[in-house]
Amino acid sequence: MADVDDRGSAGDEEGGKDLWSSILSDVSSSASRKLPSNKSIVLLGYDGSGKTTLISKLRGKEDEISKGHGLEYTYLDVHDEERDDSTRLGVWILDGDPLHKNLLQYALTPKCINNTLVVQVVDMSRPWTIMESLHSWTEVLREHIHSLKLPPKELNEMEERIVRHFQEYLEPDETVEDRRRSGIKDEDKVLLPLDENVLSDNLGLPMVVVLTKTDCMSALEKDRDYREEHFDFIQQHVRRHCLKYGASLFYTSVKENKNCSLLYKYLVHRIYGLPFNSPALVVDKESVFIPAGWDSVKKINILSEHLKVILPEDAFDDHIVKPQLRKPIQDKEIIAEDEQTFLAKQQQLLQKMPATVSSGIARQQPDITKPRAPISPSGRSTDRRPSAGMSPVQRGPKVEGGKPGPGGAASEGVLANFFNSLLNKKSGAGGGPGRGGTAVRSDAAAELDRMNRAKKIVTQNNPAASDSSESS
Repeated sequence: MADVDDRGSAGDEEGGKDLWSSILSDVSSSASRKLPSNKSIVLLGYDGSGKTTLISKLRGKEDEISKGHGLEYTYLDVHDEERDDSTRLGVWILDGDPLHKNLLQYALTPKCINNTLVVQVVDMSRPWTIMESLHSWTEVLREHIHSLKLPPKELNEMEERIVRHFQEYLEPDETVEDRRRSGIKDEDKVLLPLDENVLSDNLGLPMVVVLTKTDCMSALEKDRDYREEHFDFIQQHVRRHCLKYGASLFYTSVKENKNCSLLYKYLVHRIYGLPFNSPALVVDKESVFIPAGWDSVKKINILSEHLKVILPEDAFDDHIVKPQLRKPIQDKEIIAEDEQTFLAKQQQLLQKMPATVSSGIARQQPDITKPRAPISPSGRSTDRRPSAGMSPVQRGPKVEGGKPGPGGAASEGVLANFFNSLLNKKSGAGGGPGRGGTAVRSDAAAELDRMNRAKKIVTQNNPAASDSSESS
């Protein structure tokens, strides 16, 4: 009986151990099936390429676009229907200014580099910046990876993982399930070597190139005279770059909602291994999708068949040229002169110019204290009285036969001298004010006396003329 009890207790202990081991295995397997929470993506690209707008679209919260500075962090909600599990995918958006590249040390660390996917964003609204941006940010990424000083073994494993993804790529109509049903085991799969131009520069990180704002193609055709071969030429260069670094390619438009949901599904597929069954898209020029592992040099050369004027081997900048911006015409800035300097110059100019006749100007000014003379209907003043300070002007001798009478030439000379003295008189000449005017009036009075004496002589010598003048 003792032996039976010992055997029974030993069996219970073994059964208990099996139960606990099964529970632990179930827990560990369920834990392995859960979506990891340490995954993230890093977005690189110039300012204005649409990085923040693209992530807001993927989040489904376009109205809550908040653009930060330096390094911005947000997340994408991820849900697996088969596992009925959810998690958050971290998103780091680096500022488009290369001066902020040192901030990558917070988003891409040695601990998380194996769980990170890099997205390079360029935009079609400025096609002349596409290749420049790709080359520039690829070099920034390369320098940062070298600065991490990862062990050579870890770097080799990262590079082999990218190569294996290329080699194991399957078309959507041929899945892993189909291969297993056909009896092909994973260890029996034959991985073909890559072509010479595929992954020639392997950085060890999964990369996706996203070309945004493809809706601007119509504006480029209208405003920049772009043709179909220009867009084929651009796609050819971008696909060669992606093939070199093992990157996928997406043409998207947030405005027209092109390939945005497809991009989200592909990102969670690459990061979490969720199902993805969409084939490559190359028909619509605004919605191109090239998954990593699908493309090849032969497929890219198909685009060369549509190039007529542009040669496939031409440099990108030879045909996709940055437009010359005309500088706005700016008026020359006028700096105001100092007030005292300006007045000093005006004083010098006034001293060099001849002064006006102050006495003549003073006589011409009307006296507003005296009553104005009545105005006739014709608009002329009816006041015939001489002005103050002036003697009444007497008529000279009559002119007979169109010839002036005696003293006519002298009177014209006096009048000419009178007006000339008014015009040529300088200020301060001839003593105090009014002296020149007094001399002119004395000369005029003398001339009038001489004319009166001449008239009397003519009357005495010709009584008939005197009678006719009196009768008139």
